[in-house]
Amino acid sequence: MDENDIGTVLVDCAVKLHQDLGPGLLESVYEVTLAHKLKARGLSVERQIAVAISYDGQRFDEGFRADLIVEHKVIVELKSVEKVHPAHKKQLLTYLKLTGLKLGYLLNFGESLMKNGITRTINGSLS
Repeated sequence: MDENDIGTVLVDCAVKLHQDLGPGLLESVYEVTLAHKLKARGLSVERQIAVAISYDGQRFDEGFRADLIVEHKVIVELKSVEKVHPAHKKQLLTYLKLTGLKLGYLLNFGESLMKNGITRTINGSLS
């Protein structure tokens, strides 16, 4: 599966999950249940993965934690907030740049309609 195929499954699962559970739960609830749905669709999912960064010639293991990484190709940042701020979108782009991955999704389960809570971010270009 390429990144776009993964994204299609991811969005489908997120929309279904939001329809089933509704908005306003803790991010951790959406994280564990979305990971479950993605695994049920045959995708590999890693949760709360510590991602090291390199800076000034040093490696720091405390870089950041990715909410979900799907198929080692797509980063998913989850929110459950009333409104996504531009800083959240910048955060995802920074995560993509630091990992070298090309595609990420910011999913805000706080929206009344999930389609309004999906932000797709590309680092560079997809093949």
